[in-house]
Amino acid sequence: MRLKDRVAIVTGGGRGIGQAISVGLAREGSAVVVNYSRSAKLAEEVAERIRHAGGRAVAIQADVKELGEHDRLVSAAIEHFGSLNILVNNAGIEILEPFLEARVETWDLTLAVNLKGAYFLSQKAAQAMIRFGGGKIINISSVHDVEPLRNRAIYSVSKGGMTMMTKSLALELAEHKINVNSISPGAILTDMNRKSLSEPARLERLLGKIPLRRIGEIGDIAGAAVFLASAESDYVTGSTIYVDGGLLLT
Repeated sequence: MRLKDRVAIVTGGGRGIGQAISVGLAREGSAVVVNYSRSAKLAEEVAERIRHAGGRAVAIQADVKELGEHDRLVSAAIEHFGSLNILVNNAGIEILEPFLEARVETWDLTLAVNLKGAYFLSQKAAQAMIRFGGGKIINISSVHDVEPLRNRAIYSVSKGGMTMMTKSLALELAEHKINVNSISPGAILTDMNRKSLSEPARLERLLGKIPLRRIGEIGDIAGAAVFLASAESDYVTGSTIYVDGGLLLT
């Protein structure tokens, strides 16, 4: 088990990619704080699934955009499991809004969740990790950190900012034995896009842009997260892994 005796926080860990990462880390031996903002039932189901399989997990509510709630997550990891070694900044939002119709409220909310929340939760987690000898911070970004997404400019800006955040934190935290990396998913099948991807014409257009000719699965992202959380990636920091089936190649 590659993550035996490790302790992780996964933000937005109760659904989609976050759920797969939570389960994937637990399968490799890590205890997991499954964070949620509103979906308590889903997060508790993930935690129970982990416990039923013999792992350790607890579901903890905290809204990552509310900086005052970050202590709750870090404290939960230490109080329940004795340390903190891994943080996965997975929570994020994406709002469809053309640039010419963009609202300040959309900017403030998107940046607060996708970038500001991740930045300051990383700070709080890193302060704890230093006490426990180091750790791993993993940011879940998007291929739209380099490829703009039409009608979602603010989302793309937030993910571009996450790329520089990853590099900047990696530079400053290396001396504390904390690795910081990102995973940028491409087209991944989740409950949020399952309906739209069930349309044959739309699916075929998308597959035509992906050299591997398939839509990604949430397990594909979990596999990359396990690697970055493990000792196998100890010499990797400030990097972004693009898990996109080759989408950016086209």
